[in-house]
Amino acid sequence: MRLLFQFLIIVVISFVGEMLNHFIPLPIPASIYGIVILFTALKMQWIKPHHIGDVCRFLILIMPVLFIPSAVGLIKSWDLISANLLQYVVILMVSTVVVMAASAIATQQVIKRSKRKQQQQQ
Repeated sequence: MRLLFQFLIIVVISFVGEMLNHFIPLPIPASIYGIVILFTALKMQWIKPHHIGDVCRFLILIMPVLFIPSAVGLIKSWDLISANLLQYVVILMVSTVVVMAASAIATQQVIKRSKRKQQQQQ
C-alpha cells in the first residue's frame, strides 16, 4: 500500500506537469515541468525523500525495461533513420560532448560553491 501511495505522488506530479505543458505555450516537455515541480516540492520540504524513496528506487531498478518501447519504435522506423544515419551519429556525438562538458562545468561550480560555504562556516 505504501508503494502505491508513493507512486500516486509521482503520477500526480507528472499529471500536473502534463497540464502545465498543455496550458503554457512553451516548447518545454511535460516531463521537465514534472521534474521542476518535484524538485521544488522536495527543496521546500512539502515532500520528504522518504515519502517517495521506495518507489523511486523501484523505478530506477526497472528503468531498462522502460526503454523497450523506444527501442521498438526505432526498429520500426529504421527505413527513415538509415537514410540519415550519418547525420544522426554526428548529432549524437556532438550533443553528447556538449552535455558532458556542460555537466562538468556545472559540477565544478557546485563543488566550488560548497567548498566556499564550508570555509565560511569554519
